[in-house]
Amino acid sequence: MRIVTKAAAAALALLATPLPALATQPGDTILIASDSTAANYKKGNYPQTGWGMMLGCGLSPEVRVSNHAMGGRSTRTFIEEGRWTKLMSELMPGDTVLIQFGHNDAYRAKPQRWAPAQTDYRNNLLRFIWDVRGSGGTPVLVTPVTRRSFGADGKAKADFAEYSAVMRELAASAHVPIIDLEALSRAWVDRAGPDKAKAYFLHYKAEDKMPGFPKGIDDDTHFSELGARNVADLVAGGLKALNLPISAKVLTSRPALNRTTPLGRTECQ
Repeated sequence: MRIVTKAAAAALALLATPLPALATQPGDTILIASDSTAANYKKGNYPQTGWGMMLGCGLSPEVRVSNHAMGGRSTRTFIEEGRWTKLMSELMPGDTVLIQFGHNDAYRAKPQRWAPAQTDYRNNLLRFIWDVRGSGGTPVLVTPVTRRSFGADGKAKADFAEYSAVMRELAASAHVPIIDLEALSRAWVDRAGPDKAKAYFLHYKAEDKMPGFPKGIDDDTHFSELGARNVADLVAGGLKALNLPISAKVLTSRPALNRTTPLGRTECQ
């Protein structure tokens, strides 16, 4: 009878313990700093889906997405709560950091979140840029994604235009890569129009029996599964167009992100 010592048993148990997901090569990790529009959600919240949950479906298998996005966060609270410090502790040289804020920075009704565009917001973005570059990473600014918001002319409008303008100015003055998601997503919503665009956001009735919203919901800010897939496709396409080292690992064909009907879950296929 073979006798296994305690030390050997411990070693076997350690080998059997799942290791944290790591990229196969340095620089193959994309980290996301953002808010509820990009955040991860549990199955019980379905169909609410953040674009950061779906981004990996448009990338080569060896690329890891580390999503630090959290609902209700602005650049101010992301820093104050230690979330930026946590992200930076994970960053390795060569990694890419996608930075999308604005929705909560613009929310004056909650002073703890509010970061005026030309001052605090701009300064916080500069800190993000310097920190990432100082650690050998690549910061990529991402302008605030659009809401289902239409003007009197029937065209989709930018609700965070001042914040997007600051990002564009910083991208030019500090030579930072930028994905103009505000412009890309506004054009996408505009093409759909007010009625069809509802499918991209959280518009459900009680009889739809959605797990996360048994009483129904009308929300023009947060995405459905289908909306998150489409926004992730816009981000992936924008990242590929930047011609950064990570751009080569963005898939040219992204069928999981180009779906016209929801899959009913947030897996790629």
